[in-house]
Amino acid sequence: MTVETPARFSPLAEWQDRLAQSPAGFQVRELPCLTQLTLRVPPGGAAAKAVESCLGVTLPGPLRTELSGDVEVLWMGPDEWLLVAPDGRQDDLLARLRSAIGDEFATVTDVSAQRTTLALSGDLVRTVLAQGCAIDLDPRVTPVGSCLTTLLAQAPVTLVVHDGAACGVRLLVRSSFASYLAAWLVDACTEYR
Repeated sequence: MTVETPARFSPLAEWQDRLAQSPAGFQVRELPCLTQLTLRVPPGGAAAKAVESCLGVTLPGPLRTELSGDVEVLWMGPDEWLLVAPDGRQDDLLARLRSAIGDEFATVTDVSAQRTTLALSGDLVRTVLAQGCAIDLDPRVTPVGSCLTTLLAQAPVTLVVHDGAACGVRLLVRSSFASYLAAWLVDACTEYR
């Protein structure tokens, strides 16, 4: 019996035109099919050190993110990180990390199909997001490198601040909530057109 892997798709393919019509100060684009790996490892242990050596980055602490080349490491919990990289890097990263970890206690799981990513930029980003998010998005409170798991319009998201000057924010949202969140974003920025 042969089992075929389903083709990867964009959860927001039908939203591309509407998202592109956002006002000048609020640009939205989907970054579909990014590589996403969940890493569970006791911090500070031999496995964590092996992962850090393999990636060339220190695993970030609470509410932070670190970048190593094209791999971004997001803190998700006391012993959990999400590794985000360009599409197609799953097999390479999994092999490298599993080899580095060896027999030490840790897990690395491919969760790439679980979420999609929305890249937001422009002067209105913080204003629009503030309509549906309880997090204080002032750059003094959530500077570049912040990584927060929160609710945006009642949808669970991971919010990552990438660029303070251009108000660059990425939202990682489960595929099942993606259309709902896209509709909310389109509606939330309507008054700024």
